[in-house]
Amino acid sequence: MKTKFVFIISLFLLLTAFTSEKQVITIFTIGDSTMANKKLDGGNPERGWGQMLSRYFSSDIVIDNHAVNGRSSKSFIDEGRWDAVLKKLKPGDYVFIQFGHNDEKPDQERHTDPGTTFDANLKRFVTEARAKGGIPVLFNSIVRRNFGKGDADAVAKAIIQDDSRENATQQAKDTIGSDARLIDTHGAYLDSPRNVARELNVPFVDLNKLTHEVVEGMGPEDSKKLYVWVAPNTVAALPQGRQDNTHLNVYGASIVAELAAKAVTEAVPALKPYLRHYDLVVAKDGSGDFFSVQEAINAVPDFRKGKRTTILVRKGVYKEKIVIPESKQHISLIGEEGTVLSYDDYARKLNRFGEEKGTSGSASCYIYGPDFYAENITFENTAGPVGQAVACFVSADRVYFKKCRFLGFQDTLYTYQKGSRQYYEDCYIQGTVDFIFGWSVAVFNRCHIHSLGKGYVAAPSTDQHQAYGYVFYDCRLTADEGVEKVYLARPWRPYAKAVFIRCNLGKHITPEGWNNWRNPANEKTAFFAEYQNTGEGASQAERVPYAHQLKDLKEYDMEHILAGEDGWNPVKNGNALLSVTR
Repeated sequence: MKTKFVFIISLFLLLTAFTSEKQVITIFTIGDSTMANKKLDGGNPERGWGQMLSRYFSSDIVIDNHAVNGRSSKSFIDEGRWDAVLKKLKPGDYVFIQFGHNDEKPDQERHTDPGTTFDANLKRFVTEARAKGGIPVLFNSIVRRNFGKGDADAVAKAIIQDDSRENATQQAKDTIGSDARLIDTHGAYLDSPRNVARELNVPFVDLNKLTHEVVEGMGPEDSKKLYVWVAPNTVAALPQGRQDNTHLNVYGASIVAELAAKAVTEAVPALKPYLRHYDLVVAKDGSGDFFSVQEAINAVPDFRKGKRTTILVRKGVYKEKIVIPESKQHISLIGEEGTVLSYDDYARKLNRFGEEKGTSGSASCYIYGPDFYAENITFENTAGPVGQAVACFVSADRVYFKKCRFLGFQDTLYTYQKGSRQYYEDCYIQGTVDFIFGWSVAVFNRCHIHSLGKGYVAAPSTDQHQAYGYVFYDCRLTADEGVEKVYLARPWRPYAKAVFIRCNLGKHITPEGWNNWRNPANEKTAFFAEYQNTGEGASQAERVPYAHQLKDLKEYDMEHILAGEDGWNPVKNGNALLSVTR
């Protein structure tokens, strides 16, 4: 009996070992206002660099920012904020520690001294984090934008003792000259993190040095672009304007966060696999460059040559009608899990002039820019079963979708442009009637095609002189419970072409397989074919007489279909295409 019990327990432990989820690593950030999350009300331009840090790490890392405006190492402990972090800290998590700006202040609630009380607080953070299995990393304070040619100690003392941001800024401004250099305001407070790191063998990032080099390199005028310099009556959150040389704006916080991320992965090599870089970031929580996808698209230089522009769209539903114009080429749009681009237009909906929008006007997203790449993005039209309502309108050549979702009912995915080549890999596409339609050459590789109701999967309108239309490889065709009488395709134009190769066809696929769109003449011009399909809907016994069965794939390898005249090959090259420019 005991042996049997031990066997059962062992089996349970073995099974749970294989089913347990991968542990998420959390980076806790503690510090002051230069690191803290900021409110977004009224278009507030201020950001802390900790607020922007998540954009530089993969989704395997969670940033939990506990930095707070006005806190020193002392007040952060006294207010119980450090205890709150310790309660959440688990083995393998990190704690990024940056204090100094407010430890310099003279008031007794915040002031500490470098070499004694400041060092003692930093040591406490380190030892208590380690006791919980955490990994501490020390940073020193970012630089103030304090250019001048006068006495450095006097300027620093004036700024530290005067807690009025405006007055301190004005003093620094008064000392600025054309040949000015950046003057330190932190003194020995910069040394304490370094000294504690050396004593306790803690990773250390000299963020002051890194930011000093950037700010001084930009000079007195250009460096204002990093800080909260706002003219009066231009931002609702700051009606009086602000000239702030301590706190960062969106751009500045992004620059500093990237400096911190790169430096910390050198100091802590275990974090290097999680490091990532995007040219632009869209985020609803203020951690990106923009709040909307269209703003990011607009920011891409027209006809940018020699480089690809990568845009991260962080998780969330972005309800906006998006247009990627032809001038915005070589764009990569990368989504986090749960990134949805959504709109709800439909063909019969009226525009501002009282006219119907039509099928083309109903799209949620329009893609005209060549060499477009999308990964892990959901393109959605939420209008419902109201007729034509396009989720994604693709009129660009050399377009590559990977692990994307296309959600709609009728006319979900419009492959619009004649002769354009489009490649869909591991994508999910759903709809009812003609939910994949258009003129383009399109290859669907390992995609999941799902029917929400009876109708037609595809409606190609292949041009007469075009060798290929739609080719589906190793796809899985499914349907909602009870759905039947779904055709593989019908010809929107006379010379339509569609081929299904090694696909698994569910029982919802009608035995006839194909439809002539109520026009027998189409049977002579359209080319509909299958090859080694499987599943309950794959039987050829009752297929329409004009359907074909391929004997081999000699003319249907994906590389040949998509090659065109320039040899475009997403199948062979995969993501390597993203570094190729034209």
